[in-house]
Order: sequence, then C-alpha cells, then structure tokens
Amino acid sequence: MLPEPGPLRPLAVATATSRIGRGAFYTILPLYLTRVIGLTAGQVGLGLTLASLLGIVAGVLAGHLADVLGPRGLRITVRLAEALMLCGYALVGGFRGFVAVACVVAVCESAGLAAEGALIAGALLPERRVQGRAYLRAVTNAGWSVGAVLAAAALAVGSRRAYTAVILGAAACYVVSALVVRLVPPQAPIHQPRPVGPRWTALRDGPYVVLTMLNAALSMNVGMFTVALPLYIADRTRAPAALYAGLVLLNTTAATLWQVRASRNTDSVRGAAVAQRRSGVLLAVACAMFGFAEGRGVGVAGALLVVGAAVHVCGELLQAAGSWGLSFELAPHDAVGQYQGVYGAGRDLGQLLTPVVATSAMVSWGWGGCLLLGGIFLVMGGLVPPAARRAQRHPRSSEA
Repeated sequence: MLPEPGPLRPLAVATATSRIGRGAFYTILPLYLTRVIGLTAGQVGLGLTLASLLGIVAGVLAGHLADVLGPRGLRITVRLAEALMLCGYALVGGFRGFVAVACVVAVCESAGLAAEGALIAGALLPERRVQGRAYLRAVTNAGWSVGAVLAAAALAVGSRRAYTAVILGAAACYVVSALVVRLVPPQAPIHQPRPVGPRWTALRDGPYVVLTMLNAALSMNVGMFTVALPLYIADRTRAPAALYAGLVLLNTTAATLWQVRASRNTDSVRGAAVAQRRSGVLLAVACAMFGFAEGRGVGVAGALLVVGAAVHVCGELLQAAGSWGLSFELAPHDAVGQYQGVYGAGRDLGQLLTPVVATSAMVSWGWGGCLLLGGIFLVMGGLVPPAARRAQRHPRSSEA
C-alpha cells in the first residue's frame, strides 16, 4: 500500500492531507451555504458555476507559469493561498461575498492542480508517471472518504460553529499539504520560451486539443454518476433512493483498490488510447444498464443499477488512466505544465457541463437519454485511437 521511497511518498502525503480537507469541506458546503448563510439552491449553483468557469481559465495560465517559475514553488504558493481564502467562507454573509470567495478559491484550486500535474511529471521518471498518478488517485479517493466521514459530525450538529470548525480544519489540512510538498525535489523552471513556435503551444496544438475535448466528453461519466444518477434512480426507477449510497461505496472502494491496476499498459500513447476506447465501450454498457432499470420491478431495477455501477467504475478507471498516459506522453518536455493545464481545463469544462447535459438526458428523457449518453461515450472513445495516432505524428507532440 505504501509507495516506494522517493518523491512519490511526499506527493502521496500531500495528496492525502489536501483531499481529506477537501472531502470534509465539500461535504458540508451545500448545507452550510443554504442552512447557515441562507442562500438558495439556485444561488449556490450559479456561484459555483461562475467560480468553475474562472478556474478553467486559471488552470491554463497556471500551467504556463509552472513551466516558467517551476511547479513546486507554484504548487506551494497556491495551496497556501487556497488555505487562506478557504477561511473566507467562515466570514461569508451573503451571495456577493460567497461568489467572491468561491471564485478566488476556484482559481487557487485549478492553478494548484495544473502545477501538480507538472510537478508529478517532473518528479517521477517517465515510465513511472502514469502508475504514480494512478496511486495518487487512489489516495485521493481514500482521502475524500475520510474527509466525508469527519464532516458527518458537523452535519449532525448543524450549527454554524460546527461548520466553521470543518472549514478551518480543511484550511489546516491545506497548510500541511503545502509544507509536505517542500520535500519533493524541485524542478528547474523553463526561463525562456521554446525556440520554435509561439509561446502558447498547447492551445495551438490542434491534435492535442482534439484529444483534450474527447477526454472532456469521456470525463462526463463522473458527473453523470454523482449528479444525474441519484436523481434518475429517485425519479425514473422503482429502486429505493437509498440504493445510491451503496453504489457510491462500490465506486469509491473500487477506485481506491484498483486504480493502479487499471493503469497498467497505459504509459504509452497507444496503450492509453486503447484504454480510453475500452472506457467508452464500458460506459456505454453502463448507461444501457441504467436505462433498462426504468420501469422494472424493485429487485430487477436494483440488480441492473448495481451491475451498471460496477461496469461504470471499470470504465471510469480506464478513462482516468488513459487520460494520464495521453496528457503526459504527448506533452513536450519543455512545456509540460502548459499542456497539463490545457488538458485539465478541458476535463473541468466537461465536468462543468455534465450536470446540465446528463441530468437533462437521464431525468427528462429516461431510458432514451441513458442510451443517448451511452452513444456519446461510445463514439468519443472510439475516436481517441485515431486522434492519438495523429497527435503522435504532429511535430510538436513528437518532441515529448
């Protein structure tokens, strides 16, 4: 369970502490904003959407800064800034203050993730990057689960003081995470722009942008599972709504235990592309299982949902593993941060659109919407291998 000695260990500790804090914070955030601050659900959704859009832009810019300034220093700086800004939630008194704090936190969070991708790429050997990223994702899932459990006490109490304690505790976790990152060996910054082509090479790398968009479409599976599926179960099937809690446990357990195994053979462009193609097939099957659950009896519907969730998590693990292989292997060595920032921005954009797209399809159209989503996953996954081959032939990508 422990990584081998080297930079992966402090990266794992930094990831665990930050995700425990983030898991606790985001578990209480919706109820804190609505029950304590007094915002409506619509205001919460609008504010978080605006913050996410700003965060997408910040991620692209931070990727370039990671190349120019060095990813470790940037990662530490934005993590400490995020810890400070997170405390602002304890002072929020209305909608405007919430939007301001949420936007600053989202900027720090996206910038930190872009710097983190560049830091991992520089700290680990090329042949160990995907496996290391897979291990860190398993740590992420475990950390989120621990954080959610710790937040349960605050949810049970329901007072402002309890919620504030969680917010300050999450900020403290971020500070610890930033300090631990100092144990990761620093990477030399790239002080000069690349000798050929414009500075923003990632945005002008057409084949890479295409793969980014395909991955964005495939990454919609996460929001489909977390946002649309529970609503679909409650509104469109006869299965008890409480079944969703068991599906979440199945998903997080599988992601924690099997993400590293799912990343095998994805440390090459071809292997990563094949993983994403298989992911599209599995996600399509999962959507079909969800769709078939509509109109069935309680037992049959429950069984179909469980099978669908099991197939879904397999597709989710392959999608994530493939995304790391493609984003790392196709990034030029002197613009890794910029390429990670663009790839991450595409993923964030896909996840931002998922609640609207997936919820509209599954809840409004039922089984037909499920099949439509499955068709999207199938087509997008099938397009990844030819797009990856084209990206490999691209002059800029071939320098990676």
